[in-house]
Amino acid sequence: MTAPLKGTVALVTGASSGIGAATARTLAAGGASVAVLARRGDRLRALADELRADGTTTLVLESDITDRRQAEAAVERVVAELGRLDTVVNNAGVMLTGPVAEAPAQEWDRMLAVNVEGLLHVTRTALPHLIDAAQDSPRQVADLVTISSTAGRVARAGTAVYSLTKFGVTAFSESLRQELQPKRVRVGVVEPGTVDTELATHLRDGVREAVARQLGDMEKLSPQDIADAVSYMVTRDRRVAVNEMLVRAADQTW
Repeated sequence: MTAPLKGTVALVTGASSGIGAATARTLAAGGASVAVLARRGDRLRALADELRADGTTTLVLESDITDRRQAEAAVERVVAELGRLDTVVNNAGVMLTGPVAEAPAQEWDRMLAVNVEGLLHVTRTALPHLIDAAQDSPRQVADLVTISSTAGRVARAGTAVYSLTKFGVTAFSESLRQELQPKRVRVGVVEPGTVDTELATHLRDGVREAVARQLGDMEKLSPQDIADAVSYMVTRDRRVAVNEMLVRAADQTW
């Protein structure tokens, strides 16, 4: 069995469940040491126990990335305790959809805080370490991957602010890609369609039921499907940059 990420360190945000947890497991299986970050420490510790049982060096970071100081401290702790930072997966996110005219302002604030500001806090602090890792890694490359959404490509009724955040991080990633290309830091975006995660459980009453009716009996993607896409991006040879992957459920039309 090959270990393409052996000797590297990966940080995954939003790692307490769903796509984040699946991505942490997949990167660990590829040989990386893994730092898992989220607010729910109990879930992180359970995941860390699982990874350590398989021989993976794992660091638990119980942090809220919407707090800039917490985000910065978490990233710096990864480097201090694990020695480097080769891969960052910006997965933490929240989806609170519904008609604009009926939306509580707090939902918008939460999406902007997590999906945009939190991502910026982590990315800004991680960049110098990713650049350093690309210079001294045997792989001669580092990776920054953001989990966006089909809502960052197609805006639909009911997704206005969520789409705003996802279109925004995709644009941010493209600009950053151009800046970091000479430094051998690859920047990629994975855009999942409908995935079987707990995101929909955060929707308010009425919206949650409307979304369920819209999805009907669609067979959703699994979190592992998206983790596989991330793994594909970050395990390519340094000559290859996969900058964008759109992964829809086969039955999804939007």
